[in-house]
Amino acid sequence: MPRPKNNEGGTDVVTETAKPKLARPPMYRVLLHNDDYTTRDFVVFVLQHLFNKSETDAVQIMLHVHHNGIGVAGVFTREVAEMKMKRTLELAREQEFPLLVTIEPAE
Repeated sequence: MPRPKNNEGGTDVVTETAKPKLARPPMYRVLLHNDDYTTRDFVVFVLQHLFNKSETDAVQIMLHVHHNGIGVAGVFTREVAEMKMKRTLELAREQEFPLLVTIEPAE
């Protein structure tokens, strides 16, 4: 909000105060790791329902994980990435899948 500043001539001059620069929060990648037991359908389900991916994108990410051993499910702030990792692991354990999910800083 502008602040009035007293000028020597008896009138007030309005000056703008500098707004502090806000740094963007660091971002983190949520990584899915391939294993021999977690089904492709489950990975696609997780990508669609927890990471809001379209069916086409979810299938492409799942295939990338399957062929390369690891893939990015999404990039989020640390708190969101940790929550998505935790929820994915909970769903996997409920279905008795050993799916490994990790997070790493996105540079």
